[in-house]
Amino acid sequence: MPNISFGAPCERPPAQLRIHPLSPRIRVRNLNHLRLCALGFLLAGIGLVGNQAHALGFAEALDLAEQHSPRITAQRLQIDAASSTQKSAGTLPDPKLSVGVENFPISGMDRFSLTRESMTMQRLALMQEVPNRAKRDAQIASAQAKVERERATLGVQRLQIRQELSQAWIMAQAIEQRDQVLAGLLSENQRLQDSLPARIAGGTAQAGDLLMAKQEALALSDRRDDLQRDRSKARAMLRRWVGARADEALQGVPGPLSRPLDQLRSEVHRHAELAQYPAMQAMALAETREAQAETKGDWSWEVAYSRRDRRWGDMVSFQVTFDLPWQQERRQAPQIKAKQLELQRLEAEQEDVTRRHLQELEDSASELAALNSQIERLQSAGMGLAQGRAELALANYQSAKGDLSAVLAARAQVRETHWRLIEMQAQRDTVIARLNSLIAD
Repeated sequence: MPNISFGAPCERPPAQLRIHPLSPRIRVRNLNHLRLCALGFLLAGIGLVGNQAHALGFAEALDLAEQHSPRITAQRLQIDAASSTQKSAGTLPDPKLSVGVENFPISGMDRFSLTRESMTMQRLALMQEVPNRAKRDAQIASAQAKVERERATLGVQRLQIRQELSQAWIMAQAIEQRDQVLAGLLSENQRLQDSLPARIAGGTAQAGDLLMAKQEALALSDRRDDLQRDRSKARAMLRRWVGARADEALQGVPGPLSRPLDQLRSEVHRHAELAQYPAMQAMALAETREAQAETKGDWSWEVAYSRRDRRWGDMVSFQVTFDLPWQQERRQAPQIKAKQLELQRLEAEQEDVTRRHLQELEDSASELAALNSQIERLQSAGMGLAQGRAELALANYQSAKGDLSAVLAARAQVRETHWRLIEMQAQRDTVIARLNSLIAD
């Protein structure tokens, strides 16, 4: 909505519009004026509310990214699946029911008869397999560890989304800052072009200066096209996380370093990626115990009812069956060894990942220190020197002691210095966002 200004009359009605009991026309004019003032304030208020309502804050963007991310949804479904599987861990297998006929004669005088032979029986049996207790306990521990692993993976996914959203956010804001600098330069160029015809006519400028100013405008327009392309890419990255709200104005920044570097070094074992290894090791340990439980063997029981002819009477049978793991060196021992080696592999891999993250942390700390030093140097001296050079070149040109090319070169240096400052600030914020995404709160 465009800015609407109604000027000072809204603060105090003009003298000729003051209400007088004997002047109805003046009363009407004054009333209309007050209505216009009220409408102006209302529209201005709506404009302010609209601008605030159509701005997206970083915290809100982060909530939107986590709520609508298919990656988070998929991982939560994975957790639900693991939790559902956990409920069945360690339970007994389903019983088995068998129905059949035993000792059915197929030759002789009693062939194909169910009643004439005393050994012929119609049999109904119920069997239940019972894995040993150690195996069932190991299955329960493995299912619990799997749930914990999926939860740790969810933490990793959330931190990755935070980091990727932060990078897109920082890039989009940096492009907007560069565009503001470019808009100011284009405005200065336009003012220069507007003043040059009079200066050329007065003999204080050359005819080629106008061509140089127009060439600068073309170069700045090319830069604006590049910025427009980069803006579209940055907004597309944001749209992946926040949807249609990516086109709104961006308010706020990802934030400063949440933990000191010394604390990050001491808590590197809590790195999001390393948080998965305890659960993975618990799973490997449970699988090792399950393989070891195979050496004890399982057992099963069976109850059978056998129906015969009334002359012989019915019978009931009961039996218990035990596994005999007598080839442990060939069957169970290799499986146990494989699971133990898997556990050792995870421990070695965890140590390697820990060292890699320590190196990355030191690299990021060094990069952050260098960027902070360069940014402080640019802000304290670099920008001032570039701006002072531009002002000096402009003063020389205005006093006919210099040419326009020196002014344009100095202004280009100011632009490049300002853009370099914006770029380094974006790099610093990206490093901070990466460091803030190492450990889950």
